[in-house]
Formats: sequence, C-alpha cells, structure tokens
Amino acid sequence: MKLLITGGCGFVGANTAMRFVNNGWEVVVIDNLSRKGSEINAKLLSDRYGIRLITDVDIVKSAVKKTIINEKPEVIIHAAAQVAVTTSVEYPEFDFEVNAKGTLNVLEAARFLTKKPIFIFTSTNKVYGGMEKVSISEDDMRYKYSKMPFGVSENQNVDFHSPYGCSKGCAEQYVRDYFRIYGLPTIVFRQSCIYGLHQFGVVDQGWVSYLTMSAFFGKPINIYGDGKQVRDLLFMDDLSAAFQLAMENIDKTAGQIYNIGGGRKNTLSLREFLGILEEKIGKKIKFKFNKWRHGDQKVYISDIRKAENDFGWKPVYDFNIGFNKMFDFIETNKEILKNFV
Repeated sequence: MKLLITGGCGFVGANTAMRFVNNGWEVVVIDNLSRKGSEINAKLLSDRYGIRLITDVDIVKSAVKKTIINEKPEVIIHAAAQVAVTTSVEYPEFDFEVNAKGTLNVLEAARFLTKKPIFIFTSTNKVYGGMEKVSISEDDMRYKYSKMPFGVSENQNVDFHSPYGCSKGCAEQYVRDYFRIYGLPTIVFRQSCIYGLHQFGVVDQGWVSYLTMSAFFGKPINIYGDGKQVRDLLFMDDLSAAFQLAMENIDKTAGQIYNIGGGRKNTLSLREFLGILEEKIGKKIKFKFNKWRHGDQKVYISDIRKAENDFGWKPVYDFNIGFNKMFDFIETNKEILKNFV
C-alpha cells in the first residue's frame, strides 16, 4: 500500500510515516519545512527510513495536486496545517489559506483519482469552541465536567472560536461532505492533546512537550489562565495506531468524525502536570499566570467510545508510560532540543 502524508515532517506526520514504513508500506511525504524542527525530522525520515520527501519550499504549494495525481496513493493523511490559535488571531487570512483552502486543494486532487484514496484529516477539539454553556465544577487543582462522565462526544455542538477553530472546522466539514457528494472515503479525527517523541512543542502548540523542555532546561514558564484547565492526553503511538485501525475498517469509518484523545483515564490539569514535572526534575519550577487565551476551554476530555465501537481502538499507553518515554527522548537529545525553548 502507498501512503502520502502532507505535513509529513511535523510531529504527527513524521511519527506516522515511521510507523507505516516499519509495517511495510511505501510512504511519500510532502512538507514545506516551515515549522521549526521539521528539518530534523526530515533528515531522520530520509536517512534512517529511506522515505521519499518533497520539501522544496518554492514548489510544495504547486506540487501537492501534481504529486497526488502522479503518485496515486491508496491513503492520504492530511496533517499539514497552521496549528497555533495565537498565529491565527494575528494572521487570519494566512490561517484560512493553509487550513481551509489548503485542505480543499488536497481533497480536489484526491477526488479525481481513478481509485479514490482513503482520506484522513487531522482536525482539533477547538471546533467545539469554549463550551461556555457546559456545566463544570472546580476544586483546588482542576475543573471538572458536572454531567459528562465520559467527556465530550461527537454529538456536542460545534462552535468555532478563533480563526484557527473556524479554519479547521470549515476544512473538516468539506472533508465530510466530499464523502457524501463525491464518494471519497474520508475520516475526520478531532484530536485532543497529542504528545510524544520527535515533538518540538512551542508555547501555543504541543504544550506537554514545550513545558517539559522548558522545565528541563530551567526556562521560565507562562501559564495562560489559572492552571486548573484540564485536558486528556494521548501518546503519539496510540494516534498512529488509530490511523491504521480506521483505515482497516473503512467500510464502517468512511464519512465519520471521531474524537481521538486519551479519554477520561488520561487527564491532567496544568497544575497537576507541573507537579509531575517538579517531581521528575527534582526542583521547583518557575512559572507565572497570564490572562486566558481566546477560546481556551476550561475542560476538554474526549469521549472516545465511538472510535472503540466502530474500529476497536482505545489508548494503550497511560500517561505515566508515555511521559517517561518522551522525557527520556528529551534527555537523550538535549543538545539539539535546548535550541527550541
């Protein structure tokens, strides 16, 4: 089988490419290397895994459609994106061009292939907006849902908040409709907080990695909000496993939207996570509080039961195991990673 990954030198794309090559697939990666750290992943994919890369910044935009048509992949994972809420607020037109129009361009190329490929789109929980009307409670360390014991299901109303939420939400609705209108077997993953190896987190995206690296290198940390906000956390290997299982069950998953995250068994507040970091590093962490960011949910926990019911997926790694693997990666690669915080 042939897999084409857009944004394939990013965190999600690179880890997914490695998984499928190890499973005997042919993998082609497209990436303009605009994200800091993507050039490191590109070298890894090329040198160690022999993956064919299309990374020339000047030709990537025009090359996407041509590459898809020429390569005729059986599966496309569209992971290329502008991923930061703060960037979208500052540059909304750029955010739209990358996330909404960029996704439409890839869909258009895919639908004209003689054999329509499976198309997986990596979306985000941000399409649910701030969920201000959802009942929550709080204690000293975290916020909690009052009436959703399993977390947010796919039946939760979308409420795009921030240009990033709008562009990703717009894109995922195109992805879903291309199944209904053109018969393209599409799948949308509304992903929660993904963490793992080969991640170069920044202050507004990839926060588990970013905070861990900041603490490891003794850098000051900014907490937006009061630190009680809660997220469910998913180790990257579990996400790439979800991609594969969803493909293998395409008769059931085509045209569907799934919440993909760590679920209620893998949740932490920021305050709780800082405590884990302090224990791991063996010293107090310097941090200060800042104002809340646009559309930041006080709680987001994925209800992942639909994915389990439809294609038999649930996380294998609990947070402690996944976090230790990520921490070991940071420690082993500290000379490279110190330049990213």
